[in-house]
Amino acid sequence: MLGPRPGRPGLRGGVMAAPTLDRATEAPSTRPRRARKGPSGLLLITPSLVFMALLFGWPLVEGVQQAFRSDQGFTLQFVERMVTDANFWPAVRNTLLLIVVLIPVQFAFALAMALLLRAKPRLANVYFFVWAIPLAVSDLAAGLVWLAVLTDRGYLNSLLVDIGLQPVAWLAFDNPTSLFVAVLVAEVWRATSLVLVIVVAGLQGIPRDYEEAAAVFGASPWRRLLTVILPLLRPSLQVALILRTILAFQTFAVARALTGDNFPLLVGETYRWYVVLQDPGVAAALALVVLALSMLTSIIYLRSLRSEESP
Repeated sequence: MLGPRPGRPGLRGGVMAAPTLDRATEAPSTRPRRARKGPSGLLLITPSLVFMALLFGWPLVEGVQQAFRSDQGFTLQFVERMVTDANFWPAVRNTLLLIVVLIPVQFAFALAMALLLRAKPRLANVYFFVWAIPLAVSDLAAGLVWLAVLTDRGYLNSLLVDIGLQPVAWLAFDNPTSLFVAVLVAEVWRATSLVLVIVVAGLQGIPRDYEEAAAVFGASPWRRLLTVILPLLRPSLQVALILRTILAFQTFAVARALTGDNFPLLVGETYRWYVVLQDPGVAAALALVVLALSMLTSIIYLRSLRSEESP
């Protein structure tokens, strides 16, 4: 029998004993350390919340109070005065009619121009620059430009006379159809560029591989547009649709420059009651009508254009 060798206390019975660790040399714990608590998310967004409350919440509260409060307390006299005014319902009709006609026309033009730019023809950058120029023109300036074109002695009537035709009273106060067409044309020229920029940005995020795959399987250009491009472009179209509709409800300067008071719109009536008639209560009520219509259309757009995967 062989015993452990002297001077080798670690050997017991010829077998090396398992090493042991002292507490001082223990391996560090593998449990993750608890992270330090930082500031809460609510604390981080508090400055933004305060800013938004001051910028939007306070004017909204003041507008509601101005529309429904008088010296005697709560009142509906401003709403009654607004509803019974002779220009209110024509202003509602003209505003809604303008939006119903204007938005589809603008989106059709913007989508056609964006698809043309996607095909990358020669001088594509020049086309985009020229089409985006109205984006830098203010509403009032655009109205004055088209006033110079459509007035009785404007550029369009001068052209008609030069080619032997009779001039036309495009802005006659007794012809609401021509007034509507004049405002519509001016708004299409001025604001289509905004939709164009959004659609072009959305198209740049769509890979061409999808179109090429659809073309390989025999899809026509029209079918590729309906089944490939438009579904992938839905988020950009949703943003453009909401933004453009809200801005269309605020159409004022173009119509004011072209037609004066002959083509009433909701925002124009707000201006008339506040500046001309010096009645801020009715003006606040009209502003709340514009706000309610804008919010209602935005909710309808969001619910109708959300993706099929959404609950």
